[in-house]
Amino acid sequence: MLLDENYWTNRYNHNDTPWDANSITTPLKTYFDQLQDTSIKILIPGAGNAHEAAYLYEKGFKNVYIADISSAPLMQFQSRYPSFPKSQLLHQDFFNLMGNYDLIVEQTFFCALDPSLREPYAHKCAELLTRGGKLMGVLFNTEFHHEGPPFGGSKEEYVSYFEPYFNLKYFEVCYNSIKPRQGRELFILCEK
Repeated sequence: MLLDENYWTNRYNHNDTPWDANSITTPLKTYFDQLQDTSIKILIPGAGNAHEAAYLYEKGFKNVYIADISSAPLMQFQSRYPSFPKSQLLHQDFFNLMGNYDLIVEQTFFCALDPSLREPYAHKCAELLTRGGKLMGVLFNTEFHHEGPPFGGSKEEYVSYFEPYFNLKYFEVCYNSIKPRQGRELFILCEK
């Protein structure tokens, strides 16, 4: 299966996005609600419908960048939030992104990638973060009985990808996942 721009554009154009919760999920909202510095530079890779970006932007975080390999969800987001700066909508492959960010938000992107890209993903996150920058979000902590995406995995597997690049501040089963994901998500907070 080739998970390229055409694949993802087709999924978005046909509204074939069963992973989309249609709003920001509780673990991410809870974390965002305790952030105080609205000037931090935030990247949301593989953002899809970017409910997290909308939430942050509406809370006054103006340095939010949304990246996706497909232009379809970016255009849909722009039509829903016309005041969001177009220059912060990045139609790019994550692995080609440049720049430095204070926070990277992980919200289903990692588990949408082919599993062979998991270690390169961890490395690229570390490359994109400022010193002391954080990677936070949720990862599926389950095996799926279907051909991905999403692709499942376990805490033990994931730790092996992130530990070389990050201080793992928190890497545990979410206590506040949305109902369909309860017991099947890890909340991660990793510091470069």
